[in-house]
Amino acid sequence: KRRLLALVHGHRMKQILARMLDPAEFLSDYGVRSVSRYHLDHPYVLAIDGREYRVNYEAAESETALFGGNSNWRGPIWFPINFLIVEALQKFHHFYGDDFRVEHPMGSGQLRNLDEVAADISRRLERIFLADAQGRRPLFSGQHLPGADGSGDRLLFYEYFNGDTGAGLGASHQTGWTALVAKLFDRTQDRIAE
Repeated sequence: KRRLLALVHGHRMKQILARMLDPAEFLSDYGVRSVSRYHLDHPYVLAIDGREYRVNYEAAESETALFGGNSNWRGPIWFPINFLIVEALQKFHHFYGDDFRVEHPMGSGQLRNLDEVAADISRRLERIFLADAQGRRPLFSGQHLPGADGSGDRLLFYEYFNGDTGAGLGASHQTGWTALVAKLFDRTQDRIAE
């Protein structure tokens, strides 16, 4: 018998996933964004004592100098959060099984179980590092670095990634959390082998 201790159960989880798996909001070709893309055109605005504070969707580097200017939690893809999302979806699938299905991606009409959703988010994260037919890798989008043209296989483990293009941003030596991609690739190989 399986037990689940969670703050969110079935119906509410489906509501959360409906937003998270919507390409117009959180789901990117390269993972799950830290803020909904909806806020690109509709910033969240809070007025306090006559002052207006706003949160915009910023896909890449921060538009303000706060927190050093390159620490942005308002749109980019962060590996540790995405990794935790993948693991949580796998655990929920273990409890709910194959019959618990959600539309993924939203608007596609395709129903998938949570393990399939987790696998797709993993593939999106892996795609950041994979070369396309021309040898270009999203993590080097718009950069002129040695090997960025696909001529080399020396990959950098950036701190976070552009929510729209997958381009690497921030520190390029985050071999801690961004190296989690190795575990995702390993799991993908295990799924292929099955």
